[in-house]
Amino acid sequence: MFLSRLGELKFSTGPENATAVTEFILEGFSGLDQRLQLFLSLVLLLIYLTTVMGNATIIFPCVDHRLQTPMYFFISKLSFLEIWFTSSTSTKLLVILGSGRRTISQHSCFAQSYCCFALGSTFVLLVVMSFHRYVAVCQPLCYAAIMKPQLCIHLVVAAWVMGTTLLSYRLVLLYKLTFGSNKIHHFFCHNSPLFKLSCSDTSLLWKMDSISLSFVMLGFCLTLAFYTGILFCTVHLPAASGRKKAFTTCSSHLTTLAIAYGSCIALYVHPSEHVSLQANRLVALLNTVLYPFLKPFIYSLRNKTVILALNEAIARATIKLFALSQCISGQQFP
Repeated sequence: MFLSRLGELKFSTGPENATAVTEFILEGFSGLDQRLQLFLSLVLLLIYLTTVMGNATIIFPCVDHRLQTPMYFFISKLSFLEIWFTSSTSTKLLVILGSGRRTISQHSCFAQSYCCFALGSTFVLLVVMSFHRYVAVCQPLCYAAIMKPQLCIHLVVAAWVMGTTLLSYRLVLLYKLTFGSNKIHHFFCHNSPLFKLSCSDTSLLWKMDSISLSFVMLGFCLTLAFYTGILFCTVHLPAASGRKKAFTTCSSHLTTLAIAYGSCIALYVHPSEHVSLQANRLVALLNTVLYPFLKPFIYSLRNKTVILALNEAIARATIKLFALSQCISGQQFP
């Protein structure tokens, strides 16, 4: 009890007798039973490992010549961002549920907030991918002329540069804040509970977040427009099997997009005063845990070409490891 009290009061005194918080306490899911928290940590660990391995298996096979296409180029970059995004939140949540250590340093908290908002680059990539599918389905004759490698690279670089620039300026503003309390009523450094602890003016940060959300909403409208066009095109496909395959693919993609955009809108657009804290945490779990977990299965791991390339990569790695072990054993026992 005494140590926890010390953790709650970890402040440093500035030159003008102002108190500066150097450590935060994440209060997320603190009311749950300890055994339930341990069980949830094991489930979350399994989901996290599956998410990282699933996204990694998409990135590494993409060096295969059969996967050197715009679609897999975008998917591999999306998978990289998903590993970055889910690691920034799930690892700390695992520590909270598994060991009960709820403290997080100011630098780690701000870095976590930075990585979480890096999801904005993911939304830009989702728009780019929906445009790619629209061109592939509705304009197949113009596909090669439109989706050139240079354009694909420029779109990805633009998404990352734009996101990194805005987030870096936001990070500078975060470090200028002073805080009167260090208890964050969430399981990660979510902007709303974090800003409420500040004694400084956070209006500029709120405006920046509103601008970012307006871009997310614009991306949602563009993605919906592209998929609407795809659905109209698939209706006019001559073969019934082609229509069924297109509808199945679109429905699975739209399911993941609904989770991503829906949870983002519920978290950042809906006023938090009208949403219970428990509901906010559950929606955040959809955004930070479930969505990254589902994405590899939806976008790539059901594809026969990806599975074939992955199996061949595993076979090559197994042969090399076997040869290396034989070489090592031969040196040890001449």
